[in-house]
Amino acid sequence: MSIERSPLALPFPALPMIPGVTTRVARARYKAWDRCDLTYIELAPGTAVAGVLTSSKCPSPEVEWCRKALPLGTARALVVNAGNSNAFTGNRGRAAVEAIAARAAAHLGCQPSDVFVASTGVIGVPLPIDKAEAGLDAAFTAEPASWEDAAATIMTTDTFAKGAVTRAVVGGKTVQLAGIIKGSGMIAPDMATMLGFVFTDAAVDPAFLQTALSDANRKTFSCITVDGDTSTSDTVLAFATGGAGNAVLASDEDEGADAFRAALKDLCHQLALLVTRDGEGAQKLIEITVEGAESDASAHRIAMSIANSPLVKTAIAGEDANWGRVVMAVGKAGEPAERDRLAIRFGTTQVARDGLAVEGYDEAPVAAHLKGREIEIGVELGLGEGRATVWTCDLTHGYISINADYRS
Repeated sequence: MSIERSPLALPFPALPMIPGVTTRVARARYKAWDRCDLTYIELAPGTAVAGVLTSSKCPSPEVEWCRKALPLGTARALVVNAGNSNAFTGNRGRAAVEAIAARAAAHLGCQPSDVFVASTGVIGVPLPIDKAEAGLDAAFTAEPASWEDAAATIMTTDTFAKGAVTRAVVGGKTVQLAGIIKGSGMIAPDMATMLGFVFTDAAVDPAFLQTALSDANRKTFSCITVDGDTSTSDTVLAFATGGAGNAVLASDEDEGADAFRAALKDLCHQLALLVTRDGEGAQKLIEITVEGAESDASAHRIAMSIANSPLVKTAIAGEDANWGRVVMAVGKAGEPAERDRLAIRFGTTQVARDGLAVEGYDEAPVAAHLKGREIEIGVELGLGEGRATVWTCDLTHGYISINADYRS
């Protein structure tokens, strides 16, 4: 299956090497493709780990493995498989995860619980243990790979490799944060999105890292949607090696804690938008802001109702200034809203206010805005101080084609 590069794609940035992180890739040949599909990342002893995982009630064995290992707070390796999600595979799937963790642990001389595993691809096909072990053996002796190679290796229906970088000053030390992510469809998380991995040389206590990642997630990964579907494998993991030599961040009272939190949120925001830009078949990136709701949570649910509406998304794809579909999506959200207080804008143009079209409404500037690649929709409810911003993409024929041919 050949997929054209998204017109919303961004170039892969220059990511720094993170002290204590070594990335390698190999071919496990999970599918009949001529590319690497296994990423193996070694982490220095003492690396702290945190994570957010799918809210799906049918999670993969990899998600269950990470969920059990995360409370221990330490990591020595990450293994990511592309082309096979290993989800809904029963005991055979669990055995595959255990075998991968055991092999990497034996190579490093650590506990299996220090090895984190993630897989992405078709659901319902057990991950072949022989291919996984052979791929790992090849990775153990492979030359270190670039961040871009690692990002490309974890892709499935993605059309471009995704990475981001940021920095912060913590306790007088400049710390670096780098991240890679994959995701293109099945994106509507409650906790995380597809597979994303963040690495920093900051010294961070695992509990504080978990708090910071969870908080960052709520305003980033949990604010994007491509198609309204939540994956069985969604995983975001953050690893802190301590290589920068700063005093360990353990609470918000520590010097540099605010700066680290801001940098982590910025990195997660960058990664989340890259996924939305690569939505399957996407031609337009859509930002939806809801204000004046009774609470932030209510605003978020209304924004997601708009973002997940096929009618809204297809109207944007067709560059049709049909703001009535936004009214529909607000009304069906099940959240407090009053028709005669509702206001809607497209870009900077107000199209409706007080429950009806604005007087003298001219559709021309809205139509011009919809011809662009980046679209803004604003909703004002006039009920309170609640506010939320979410991101999605349009729904095109390309989405159908990609998913109809996914297993081909």
